[in-house]
Amino acid sequence: MPIDSIDVRGPRFGATLTTVVLAAVLISGSGRLLAFQALVFAIGAVAGVQRSPYAWLFKVAVRPRLSAPTAFEDAAPPRFAQGVGLFFAVVGLAGYFVGPQWLGLAATGCALAAAFLNAVFGYCLGCEMYLLFRRTAG
Repeated sequence: MPIDSIDVRGPRFGATLTTVVLAAVLISGSGRLLAFQALVFAIGAVAGVQRSPYAWLFKVAVRPRLSAPTAFEDAAPPRFAQGVGLFFAVVGLAGYFVGPQWLGLAATGCALAAAFLNAVFGYCLGCEMYLLFRRTAG
């Protein structure tokens, strides 16, 4: 197992929490809540997904209650996905705080759709983007 491998269940747990937070942002229109999620994305993108607040919660509260992990994945694609999420969160923040409001809703909705796909189906759009970029870059 490479050093930068992570339990595949961790990012999916994080995506589930992200889905809940982003749904709450859309329902409430709370730019502050979106700012919190942007901070979570930023930590995951800069420090690595294994150091994000959601990964810490998974490690402390969830993983001890599960069987030992049987599948691991490279941390680079989920880390890239956190950067994509951060981009949409920042665009959303601009829409909520500067305007237009629809921009905040649309960007948050895009991030929510991606998080939902990962949480429910285990399909990470940002990870797939990472792999596509790697293949096209050679």
